[in-house]
Amino acid sequence: MSRQLLLSRQTHLRAATLLIGGSLAYSTLSHRKPIANDSGGKPWAGQSQIITQQRAFADEAKISDADSEVVSVVATDSQDDDVPLFDVDPDSGAWASLSARLSDAQSALSATKWSKVGETVSDLILPNWASDLPGYFAKLQRELEMASGSLAEEIWQEAQDPLLNPEISRIAQVRISRELCTEEKLFQQRRKAYTTRALAKYLGIPEQDVQPEDVPTIAMCGSGGGLRALVAGTSSYLSAQEGGLYDCVTYTAGVSGSCWLQALYYSTLGKQNYAILLTHLKQRIGTHIAYPPAALSLLTAAPTNKFLLSGIVEKVKGNPTADFGLVDAYGVLLAARLFVPRGELGVDDRNLKLSNQQEYLKDGAHPLPIYTAVRHEIPIIEEESSPESTQQADPQATKEKARKESWFQWFESTPYEFWSEELEAGIPSWSVGRQFQNGIGSVRENGYSVPELRIPFMLGIWGSAFCATLSHYYKEVRPIVKGLFGFGGIDDLLEERNDELVKVHPIEPASIPNYVLGLEKKLPPTAAKSIFASNQLELADAGMSNNLPIYPLLRPGRDADIIIAFDASADIKNENWLSVADGYARQRGIKGWPLGAGWPKNGTPNATAAKELDAAEAVSPQQAAGKIADARESRRESAKSQSRGTQPDIDGQNPKQELELDYCNVWVGTTLERSISSEPPPSKLLTDPSHDWELMDPNAGIAVIYFPFLPNPEVEGVNPNTSDYMSTWNFIYTPEDIDNVVALARANFRAGEEQVKRTVRAVYTRKKGKRLERERRARMRKWGRHLKESGDHFR
Repeated sequence: MSRQLLLSRQTHLRAATLLIGGSLAYSTLSHRKPIANDSGGKPWAGQSQIITQQRAFADEAKISDADSEVVSVVATDSQDDDVPLFDVDPDSGAWASLSARLSDAQSALSATKWSKVGETVSDLILPNWASDLPGYFAKLQRELEMASGSLAEEIWQEAQDPLLNPEISRIAQVRISRELCTEEKLFQQRRKAYTTRALAKYLGIPEQDVQPEDVPTIAMCGSGGGLRALVAGTSSYLSAQEGGLYDCVTYTAGVSGSCWLQALYYSTLGKQNYAILLTHLKQRIGTHIAYPPAALSLLTAAPTNKFLLSGIVEKVKGNPTADFGLVDAYGVLLAARLFVPRGELGVDDRNLKLSNQQEYLKDGAHPLPIYTAVRHEIPIIEEESSPESTQQADPQATKEKARKESWFQWFESTPYEFWSEELEAGIPSWSVGRQFQNGIGSVRENGYSVPELRIPFMLGIWGSAFCATLSHYYKEVRPIVKGLFGFGGIDDLLEERNDELVKVHPIEPASIPNYVLGLEKKLPPTAAKSIFASNQLELADAGMSNNLPIYPLLRPGRDADIIIAFDASADIKNENWLSVADGYARQRGIKGWPLGAGWPKNGTPNATAAKELDAAEAVSPQQAAGKIADARESRRESAKSQSRGTQPDIDGQNPKQELELDYCNVWVGTTLERSISSEPPPSKLLTDPSHDWELMDPNAGIAVIYFPFLPNPEVEGVNPNTSDYMSTWNFIYTPEDIDNVVALARANFRAGEEQVKRTVRAVYTRKKGKRLERERRARMRKWGRHLKESGDHFR
């Protein structure tokens, strides 16, 4: 794509964002509770341009002094400004709030003198479709009125029909347990039979010679990274599927864009075939998710309007305390682009519920998908909110406590269950969206509960990178800006303030009903106390904690022998997401994780690794967070002491001469216990077939196979670090862009394909050898008992 075309596309989209995003986002945010991280009420990006536009219209629109501080433009000839758009139930605060927001947006667009826009707005190019916006919004209002015969009324009536939504007649209970749910255990049995046959075919072994007990449990995961992760992950999974490896996998897991990938694969659009999924993406992601004509057309025309709006009506109408925020709107826009097929007619409601994916798992023919999100626990914020604590607190002590006590609570979703490791509690996936009290799901007056929260809202939560902390924002853009003049000084400054930036969320996360209300005495004592004080759980992109979904794959009971990670993260080397799992594995007593897996840290002393291991000895997430924070501070200080000129650069087009890691990298852990008096060396990177014996050692632990998304000389001109379209924040991929990403991902997979197969074979051989040794010992014990009971007849 030419630079001129790219700039033209960006200018066009910027205009669209200012028009529709300005009115909708402001009306949404102005009705929400104040956000402490809004920088003191300063205008959001783009607001000043729209205010300039308002003032240009002031004489005609007669904007009052009070109204001139907001984005919406008020028409003077309207007689219906105070009339709600919907027939609002008196007790439905959420529905009334949504009505008011749409009313504000419609008023702003209707009052605009479109013929004057081009003359009054400087430096802003308005496309031809701008004048059509009032008509779109008027139609959207009519569809969402709760009047008799309206679309919203039809949706709400169907939401209360147990034939269409069977889950509403089921009683939901919170399951408090560390163990896997019964449904997942049954899935494991079905999947084992399938992977046994698949492994025999993959390794070229007669099927009758392969015992299910010897088959490694293989987990495959993809990173966050928006559409880059979605497209690259699809390509990598396609390569694994074509080579027979994917059929040997028991679990897949995702963060952000990789969650979108899984949701599409387990739908009628992906058809459980990654080649078909790639074709679908080429047809759908060439248009920005927020391009107004495309988005509003889908929201106002049948059949896509009902398909997309049903979740909004069910959520806001069914729960008076619910909120429809920016992340929710983002999720609906994602669904409009990703879950609507080409031609926009063959939409399928079955794709909108996560629990419906059970249909694809019932015979064990596909891996179990795991979706991830996090809740950011920052206890110090609550303490600072009281006047007494503010007056008495020592600023430095407060900062230190906040740095050590904030952490991320992970929540995982499967088609069977929504569960949190910190809480050791979960609920059926079909019950997400309903309110809970004392472990029991709520029931409405008509005897039914609300339907399952629809996938568009989960898409928004899974991929809400824009809800990240300021620290994570910087990490995303760092590879782009590091060539700018003065970057070194800015980088040092932001690194010094990292512990403060990691607490600030400029945009509020989305929320779901809190299912642990009233269970404070039944949950582990390490559960954050603040979680019992809110009726909502605020959830966001798990990439804020770890951009690789390693943690759910280490959950006891899943017992992964091999973890294959495809990492399409931004700035993958400096973030080193694999190494973040070191302390996690030790804290939870997970044997076999390969210590030190990931990018080598030049100049990092062994003492730093020891500190991170000691963090694992903490008895609570709070203590672990504090110790890990200290260890990372040591690591940052150590990194600063190194000369910038000695740091390897991954931006070059000949990466194999500059990188410590290759396209495919393998580490293996050990199941031996660590000695108190000494620290084990980092796990060895297995770079040569002669090292495969280490995978077959009886004391070998988890094998990690890591595919970083690196530039490859076989695919010239494509670099994840410098190609503009591969930014996490880009939402337009042309077919040519997709082909480039696919070519790079497939080239990298080919580079490591044989090493992956050798690793799988070695782990299989190890498990088989251990089984045979157990059987030999069992025979010896049996023979010994026989001799003891009957005597030695050869004497």
